[in-house]
Amino acid sequence: MNPMSADPAAVAFRMLRTQVLQRMDANGWRSLAIFSPGARDGKTTMAINLALSLASDQSHTVLLVDFDFKNPTLASRLDLSPEFGANDVLIGNARLEDCLYHPDGFDRLVLLPARGTLENSSEILAGPRSRDLVGELRARYPERIIVYDLPPVLTADDALAFAPLVECGLVVAAEGRTRRADLVRTIELLHKTPLVGTVLNRAAQGPAGY
Repeated sequence: MNPMSADPAAVAFRMLRTQVLQRMDANGWRSLAIFSPGARDGKTTMAINLALSLASDQSHTVLLVDFDFKNPTLASRLDLSPEFGANDVLIGNARLEDCLYHPDGFDRLVLLPARGTLENSSEILAGPRSRDLVGELRARYPERIIVYDLPPVLTADDALAFAPLVECGLVVAAEGRTRRADLVRTIELLHKTPLVGTVLNRAAQGPAGY
């Protein structure tokens, strides 16, 4: 998606971007996790398009982080074949600076991809290496917005394990797919994480309802 186009989906994402920024700025937050109840709710598409829309705002740069170690797809979705990724940093096989990539055509967007799956990912995401990495990401560029793509909340404990390390979250549900009970349960499980909103994702029309 071209974040600057007049396409209805791009317009919807710009509106979502503005609302998210207003809520984050009001609280001094710079890190945002994208949550969803289940698979195929559109969370990764939401993470990519929201990050692109945020990066099109000249006031911000954006770091998009793939912490979905159950099904990492950000690199392939952005046509990258990384030599190293977030999983390598977390197990001590690479330095952070070796794992940051600039997708072609998006000067204000940086990607920290996951190169593959990660054993014991929830324990690692809740552990000291993850805390150190999150701290390094915040300290490296204090004004940069960091967007984390995480596994679905109800299919693995990774998202809940990582949630205490992020400042706020956005919950994505899919019209016609996400059950109301699953959405309610997801929000209940995330009760300690400030949520900037819940988005009803409709692939044909972009995000609807906020």
